[in-house]
Amino acid sequence: MKISYHGHSVVKIETAGKTILIDPFITGNELTDLKASDQTPDVILLTHGHNDHVGDTIEIAKRYNPLIVAPNELAVYLGWQGLNTHGMNIGGMNEFEFGSVKLTQAFHSSSYTTDENEIIYTGMPSGILFTAEGKTVYHAGDTSLFGDMALIGKRQTIDVAFLPIGDNFTMGPEDAAVAVELLNPKLVVPIHYNTFPPIRQNPQQFKNLVSTHEVNIMQAGDSIEI
Repeated sequence: MKISYHGHSVVKIETAGKTILIDPFITGNELTDLKASDQTPDVILLTHGHNDHVGDTIEIAKRYNPLIVAPNELAVYLGWQGLNTHGMNIGGMNEFEFGSVKLTQAFHSSSYTTDENEIIYTGMPSGILFTAEGKTVYHAGDTSLFGDMALIGKRQTIDVAFLPIGDNFTMGPEDAAVAVELLNPKLVVPIHYNTFPPIRQNPQQFKNLVSTHEVNIMQAGDSIEI
């Protein structure tokens, strides 16, 4: 399994001949190395409905028709746009041909803002546990620290955890470091920082706070094999 990071919360997973994009915020993301017009994923996974996570989903999907797996209300809304969607909810797991997806809770909000200045409710925000080839990737989405991360880590061996550290809208470095202790991943990657002024952070500070687990500060375009 090849996993690459592309700025903000954008993660790409390549497994069993399939390409999976998580939260493809590309256009308007000054930290990404990707171009939306070049993306041809088989699957898009979405954690919640905020525009900096849904990102270029609609443009990519109308051109290439990937399966979009998202929290149910967000999936319904995107389905109304003519996209191929599969709705899920927190605690639910589904086996797909490309791997299994389970949604976890995330403490945040979730809505989509249209060009007409409408705010569309898009259900509960979530994290994602993705499992394939005997490996599990946890993408926490946007969330605060919460105690049940310990249950996630206890019930699931997490090979790589992508955790937000930006503060202001999500956990900051200190809370994210506590999250690492609760989740107990083999490897942790900080995400959702430095894209906008309110979430400016030094990821090295987060790494310094995590003394018991391996931290990989990935730059846009960096990849790992697990």
